[in-house]
Amino acid sequence: MSRLTITLDDSLHQALKEAAVRQGRPIGKIIEESLILRGIKPIQSARELVARARRQAGLSEAEALETAIEETRAERQA
Repeated sequence: MSRLTITLDDSLHQALKEAAVRQGRPIGKIIEESLILRGIKPIQSARELVARARRQAGLSEAEALETAIEETRAERQA
C-alpha cells in the first residue's frame, strides 16, 4: 500500500476528522471511497468492466469495437 501526503484547508481537515470519528472509519478509507465514487479507479477495473459488458452482450472483441465506433460516429453526427 502506498502513502500520500496532501495539504487540506484546516476547516476541511477538521471536517474529515470529525466524519471519520462519526463513522468509526479511518480517514484513509473515507478518502479512498471518495476517489472511487469520483471514478478514479485502476485501469484493470476498467478493463474488467469492458470485458464483463462484452460477455453479457455476446460480442467478440472485434464486434464490440465496431459497435463502439459506429455509435461514436452516429453521436458525433447528431
